[in-house]
Amino acid sequence: MKKINLLDLNRNMMENFFLNLGEKKFVVDQIICWIYKKFCFNFSLMHNISKKLRNKLLILCEIKLPKIFDIKYSIDGVIKLVLNVNNDFIETVYIPEKRRKTLCISSQIGCPIKCSFCATGKMKFKRNLLVSEIIGQILLVINFLKKKKYFIKNNQYITNIVFMGMGEPLLNFDNVINSIKIMTDNHGFSFSKRKIVLSTSGIVPYIYKLIGIVDIIITLSLHAPNNTLRSKIMSINNIYNLYDILKAMSVYIKNSKSNKGKLNIEYIMLHNINDSYKYAVQLVNLLKNFSVKINLIPYNNVYDVIYTKSSNERILLFHNYLKKKKIFSFIRKTRGLDINASCGQLCK
Repeated sequence: MKKINLLDLNRNMMENFFLNLGEKKFVVDQIICWIYKKFCFNFSLMHNISKKLRNKLLILCEIKLPKIFDIKYSIDGVIKLVLNVNNDFIETVYIPEKRRKTLCISSQIGCPIKCSFCATGKMKFKRNLLVSEIIGQILLVINFLKKKKYFIKNNQYITNIVFMGMGEPLLNFDNVINSIKIMTDNHGFSFSKRKIVLSTSGIVPYIYKLIGIVDIIITLSLHAPNNTLRSKIMSINNIYNLYDILKAMSVYIKNSKSNKGKLNIEYIMLHNINDSYKYAVQLVNLLKNFSVKINLIPYNNVYDVIYTKSSNERILLFHNYLKKKKIFSFIRKTRGLDINASCGQLCK
């Protein structure tokens, strides 16, 4: 009989499981606390649970995390972990800063969106990650940092979670949602919904579906200010065009407290592709009806891809035009470049 991995269960699912075992609801709080607060993955050590239940759990259940296959350390402090998930591989990136400790997690093995500038898109798409494989990335990294005796103020090893790793999160909708419910559970990781960011290429039906289920920050991977150019570099635009995406984002934002009324945009700067003055003007016109925060991302080189990074001068000119038009934007600092851990470089 295949054991149930408790990391695949959110609170409601876990409550149903334990009620079917004849247990009380309070047991769920105890189990969740042991796993997500105390990082205990051995049922035998959960001493405030009855011996009878512990024996049942040993027979019926498991707490199975991904396994570390490889670790790479950047000179700027970024750590990239290559993880084995049932004999497939994903990458997770830990990005420490002075005020925040961000974990960039993956949601799929490969990515079916296949954006032309992204290393993950060059991989063969294999499958969606399970809840346990998404949540397991967080548990594994915190456990790793604890064992390595990293000094972290107030034990906040991770302050922010970004779904910006491998895959399109909205195409793994149910598992991503259940993972977020575990992340925000008060007995689980207790992350604020404003500390979780989901990056999407714009899967319109799922943007609408997200409304009322969870309220987290969504950022749109835009990368082009018109349909023609966007379809050229992002084939998903042939299915969901800019105007349909922006309409869906507008509705989501109106129903979201986390986004604070702002449309968050990611815009990768590709030399002589989307970085000219003309496209800056188009971008301003496209977003004129939104309160916007634009994250300009210098392109990071990917093997066997024709694009190159925009010059610092062109990025600055683009950025200054946006500022001139009263649009809040910033240039993302490149991190982990020497270990291929920067935006768009993840592939295993």
